[in-house]
Amino acid sequence: MTNIVLTGPPRIGKTTIVKAVISELTDKCTGFYTEEIKEQEERVGFQLITLSKNSCTLAHREIRSHAHVGKYGVDLQCVEEVGVVAIKKGIKTGKIVIIDEIGKMEILSRSFRLSVLDALDAKNPFVGTMLFKRQPFCDKIRARKDVEVLEVTEGNRDKLVKIILGKLLQ
Repeated sequence: MTNIVLTGPPRIGKTTIVKAVISELTDKCTGFYTEEIKEQEERVGFQLITLSKNSCTLAHREIRSHAHVGKYGVDLQCVEEVGVVAIKKGIKTGKIVIIDEIGKMEILSRSFRLSVLDALDAKNPFVGTMLFKRQPFCDKIRARKDVEVLEVTEGNRDKLVKIILGKLLQ
């Protein structure tokens, strides 16, 4: 079993690495990634996009929600009805499960946290990105013996796609 989790400071390139892995393995992967929503070069939110091309607005300045991270309202329905569904479907297919990202917004959902643990416990290979800062749920993942945590730095980020592909294709 291969469980790989990338971590590192914001904007270091974690999602870029995950997208490169997805493009190399195309139909062998399932799951989702996140992208910034920008208006006039300013970030106003985040979109959750599944590998089967479903998408929803994960968080946005204009979302009014009891779930909030900074200036963004978080749509937990997006996380649960699109993200969690993609994870569960992925586990059943036996494909590589991609979760970008196990972050502050996503972990507000209990069903998301449980589906991440299910994916880590499954026989499927797992590639995810996770908060760099200490956080209880992420710390539990970091402490698992079946998880390899790779810290993305400016010095290693160009090599990590090849390293991850090597581990997944062993």
